[in-house]
Amino acid sequence: MAQARYVRWFGELGMEDVPLVGGKNASLGELYRELSPLGVRVPNGFALTAEAFREALAAAGVVEPLREALHGLDKNDIAALARVGARARELVLRAGLLPQAEEEIREAFVRLLAEYGPDCSVAVRSSATAEDLPTASFAGQHDTYLNVHGPEMLLEAVRRCQASLFTDRAISYRIDKGFDHMKVALSVGVQKMVRADLASAGVMFSIDTESGFADAVFITGSWGLGENVVQGAVDVDEFHVHKPTFRTGHRCVLRRRLGAKKVKMIYAGGRTREPVVNRPTSPEERRRFCLADEEVLELAGAAIAIEDHYSARAGGLQPMDMEWAKDGLDGKLYIVQARPETVVSQQAGGQVEEFVLEGKGPVLAEGRAVGMRIASGPARLVGDTRGLAAFRDGEVLVADSTTPDWEPVMKRAAAIVTNRGGRTCHAAIVARELGIPAVVGAGDATGTVPQGATVTVSCAEGEVGRVYEGAVPFARQIIDLSGLERPQTEVMINLGNPDLGFGLARLPADGVGLARLEFIISEAIRAHPMALLHPERVASEDDRRAIEALIETWPSGRDFFVTLLAEGVGTIAAAFWPRPVIVRLSDFKTNEYAALLGGAAFEPEEENPMLGFRGAARYAHPAYREAFAMECAAMRRVREEMGLENLKVMIPFCRRLEEADRVLEAMAGEGLRRGERGLEVYVMCEIPNNVILIDRFAERFDGFSIGSNDLTQLTLGVDRDSEMVAFEFDERDPGVMAFLEQAVSGAKRNGRHSGICGQAPSDYPEMAEFLVRCGIDSLSVTPDVLLRTLGTVREAERKLGREARKAG
Repeated sequence: MAQARYVRWFGELGMEDVPLVGGKNASLGELYRELSPLGVRVPNGFALTAEAFREALAAAGVVEPLREALHGLDKNDIAALARVGARARELVLRAGLLPQAEEEIREAFVRLLAEYGPDCSVAVRSSATAEDLPTASFAGQHDTYLNVHGPEMLLEAVRRCQASLFTDRAISYRIDKGFDHMKVALSVGVQKMVRADLASAGVMFSIDTESGFADAVFITGSWGLGENVVQGAVDVDEFHVHKPTFRTGHRCVLRRRLGAKKVKMIYAGGRTREPVVNRPTSPEERRRFCLADEEVLELAGAAIAIEDHYSARAGGLQPMDMEWAKDGLDGKLYIVQARPETVVSQQAGGQVEEFVLEGKGPVLAEGRAVGMRIASGPARLVGDTRGLAAFRDGEVLVADSTTPDWEPVMKRAAAIVTNRGGRTCHAAIVARELGIPAVVGAGDATGTVPQGATVTVSCAEGEVGRVYEGAVPFARQIIDLSGLERPQTEVMINLGNPDLGFGLARLPADGVGLARLEFIISEAIRAHPMALLHPERVASEDDRRAIEALIETWPSGRDFFVTLLAEGVGTIAAAFWPRPVIVRLSDFKTNEYAALLGGAAFEPEEENPMLGFRGAARYAHPAYREAFAMECAAMRRVREEMGLENLKVMIPFCRRLEEADRVLEAMAGEGLRRGERGLEVYVMCEIPNNVILIDRFAERFDGFSIGSNDLTQLTLGVDRDSEMVAFEFDERDPGVMAFLEQAVSGAKRNGRHSGICGQAPSDYPEMAEFLVRCGIDSLSVTPDVLLRTLGTVREAERKLGREARKAG
């Protein structure tokens, strides 16, 4: 068969063909040609070349009129932009298609029907010759048409795709990027439709989109066609998979989040002018993830293969942005687009930007955080495109959702807030590219955020983004990591919130010295572990109903607890892989446990919970033994199923040697045996007895982490929760310092690791210097004082060196 002049099949194309068919079609060809043989499913299709577009414009005599219409346009003049855009699109539609191009499209469509069957419909996508470059993304700039049937409908969709080169948003974007309008041409891709209307679809990245963490695949999805995910019309399901352990054969979803998924886009039926339509999802669909775990893992494998291929081409790591779809007829997963990720992967690797909220205010709305930044400004509620003209620079855009047509205004916003959408929706993508915070999927933000009121949008507090009333003070800091001198003493961080893990992983920390389970249990699980196992013993009817709602979609309360705890701990361990992460098992006091859902039924009332039924005392006790088994099961899942063997387990508040033996025996009974699969078990050194008997404790544990708060409390006899005697609480007291020195020297004497995870080194630089002098192996501090502590430790080591040289 002779080579067509204007049509190229995906199997004939690769990334070298961007000038011929644009970035999107060149990438589809590369995927189909190079990745299909490796098992990555890509639907076949063909591209109408950019040359067909250029020659049609020239033949119709519309090139100069287009140039004149666009010359000198002020993109900030919304009315002028709309007028010029409409004129440009009219000129392109008037030019139409060359007769030979039209004939070649018809012939190619017949061939596609022969491959997939007469009922095959196609997706028609725009592909500009300057798009999907490593430094620019035209995602959403041009039009896409779905469920296109028959040659006439196809030709109309092709013409409209070509005209969409001059949408208002695309014109504005090219001006921002410095592209010459007349040097950018548009190719059109025609691809077999995957019947995701009968299943699910979404977007995935081979990098975490918020933090830039490169070791995770991030997958989002919803029921129906993927346009809703891209447009932000739905609150999507989210999944993360850890790439390094996936490569070593550990097939496990790292974490997941269930989205509301209130609507799905499906075929409208018949061959109408509106071939797709949104319909409400069923309650069962909303409660269920749109992908099974094995499907998430299959997509992760495809994402890794695609990233590896494009990285090899680029000569270095090239994170990718991909679209996937599941066919409801054959049940298989397909990759329908792939392009280089162009936002977080372009950020300066030697710098870390930190935003810290320095106050609080009433919360007006909450949703998913995008951007890890904070901004304030007057709220501007926009219902539709008619409201965009009133928008002013520096305002906070509040809307139900956004579309690419809004981008000229979005570029002037201080922040964006939407009722709907997930972290891969249009608003999120644009906010990341602009470097502004966005809170998406915020429910009824347009109803709870007052028009014109000053608000603060915070996306620096983890996964949850918040809109605060008023101008809440915040600080911004740029940390330059280039040329940073690291001390010999390890400096680690304390971390309890898994949502912060990927972002903090870029800090120059030697690992996590204290990962507390309490945050995960109180914020994600929210119920007392024994109440999850025995809801029938919960007296409060309200608590019982709340617990039933929590575990409604889970096989059991045990599955709920173990999975969520493992995913939280696993996220922290994955973020810092392969650096060590020391996880302290639960250390709630009885009053804190009682405050959880159903907790009152399982906790005694104590006069002084600080010295009561806490830490190691609970683990082998009949009142908590079943719950401790769940904690052990979660830790085993992290280490064995997820493959995160950098996790070390730590026992808190272990009073006596006999208690240590009981706990270690209970752990071994649950499959957590010290030494097996390299498992190290640490103990908190926070009771004077731990110091006095450190040689005996060293026989049972691999390391000690000094808890300076409890050690000070018990050394000085000061209740640190009592305001009356709080002034007597001082970690620098000579008695406390003596115990610290004994603990470090005792650990050294026994060849055991010694560290400290209390507040003292964070609050008092002289304490950090003292511990370095003692020869401590590691200090673990809060992330906000990490760099300061690194400097303090370096200076202490230099001082010791000078003293040693002088003495010698």
